[in-house]
Amino acid sequence: MSLPPPAAEPRSTAVDDVGPRVPHGPDSAKVRAAVRGGTLAYFVDQFDIYLPIVVLAPATAYFQAANLSASTTALLASLVFASTLIGRPLGAIIFGHFADTVGRKRTTLVAVGGFGVITLLTACLPGHETIGVWSVGLLIGLRFVDGIFLGGEYTTAVPLAMEWSPKHKRGLYASIITSTSPAAYAVIAAITLLMLQLLPSVGLHSAYVQWGWRIPFFVGAALAAVLFRYYLKNVHETPVELTGEKHKMPFVRLLVKYPRALAQVFVLMTGTWLATNMEAAVTPAQLKSHLLLSSKEVTMTMLVINAAAALSYPFFGLLSQRIGRRRFYIGYGLAVLVIGAGSYTLLMASNGGFGAALGWGVLIGIFTVGTFGPIAAYLTERFPASIRSTGYGVGYSLALIAPAFYQFYLQRFDGVMPAHLAPAVLIALAGVLISLGGFLGPETKDVDMGDDSTIPALS
Repeated sequence: MSLPPPAAEPRSTAVDDVGPRVPHGPDSAKVRAAVRGGTLAYFVDQFDIYLPIVVLAPATAYFQAANLSASTTALLASLVFASTLIGRPLGAIIFGHFADTVGRKRTTLVAVGGFGVITLLTACLPGHETIGVWSVGLLIGLRFVDGIFLGGEYTTAVPLAMEWSPKHKRGLYASIITSTSPAAYAVIAAITLLMLQLLPSVGLHSAYVQWGWRIPFFVGAALAAVLFRYYLKNVHETPVELTGEKHKMPFVRLLVKYPRALAQVFVLMTGTWLATNMEAAVTPAQLKSHLLLSSKEVTMTMLVINAAAALSYPFFGLLSQRIGRRRFYIGYGLAVLVIGAGSYTLLMASNGGFGAALGWGVLIGIFTVGTFGPIAAYLTERFPASIRSTGYGVGYSLALIAPAFYQFYLQRFDGVMPAHLAPAVLIALAGVLISLGGFLGPETKDVDMGDDSTIPALS
């Protein structure tokens, strides 16, 4: 009696501990391309986000009337930043829909092209002397539209990178990607510092105020063009087995079927963005107004703060891979509450000079924005494959809205405590929210991107 022929080995489409089970050679190259693409995309995104905070700070006279009060000037500056942040949730919903229904790569290309054009237009804006209040109005409007495209870009590029990443390296790869956020801030600060060294910035008709600020915006537009070409030539669409069954309305499905997951992420990210805004947007103003540092010293301090944060991200990503995302966020939130808020308070109460700002600034940088270390891994692990881009994008950016109005919250402390100490209270609140968000969520580091049954406590 002859034996039956051996059965063909079934082809697996799942994701195991070493990544998607597709041919080894091409697969490793695609993994590298996706992670590099996600890293470049996040860098360009964050470069664009922080442009108005750092680059326009010495050039506010170009967009505003000379007779405005200090509080009105600060409010308009915060609205320029906030308008970008407010546009991002809308972009996450729009582009998340197409990323989950059409494809991550194609949607990324549209988003990148969009914010590249808007950044280029911003670099060409006329000033208040030419068109009056329309100048700052157009700036705010363009930044809002820019926020929509930027919200779409990270909603598509980051999940694509995480879906290609091996499970046991997601924490590390996520931290490498997100470390480009403070790195982008540091690069912008270095460019601005160099330009302030070369170009005068005193007075409305000085070289920096009239045209020098445009150069970093042109650089941002050029980076968008480089990113577009890289994705077009090198990055591959996520394998279909990792994106799940398509749904016509992924945003509706997210709200109806997974409200608990979205609410928990919202709490975590609200704390994250609140701490980020205190570090990125408020700290430079306080260094100048309270500690009386020069524009160059403020820029150098912010460069050091964000360089320290960038270097800490890989450590935090690896730590979350070892102890788990949930434990990491519970513990990190407590560190923000104690070390982050404490360092900020001690710096502002010390009335120290440039050296004190650099010293305390390192701790402020590490223990305010370090939440972002493993965030790309955590949020993509938190949602099922079929709505992963929508869940990641909306969860990441919906919480931007309330913290974006930080200037209004800080004004509520007027008469209660000194203005330079009020941000420490919001940093402490941010730490509480981060810990609470981590506590309310499940552990996700062992989630299989291709198997929704491994995602805990979705509903």
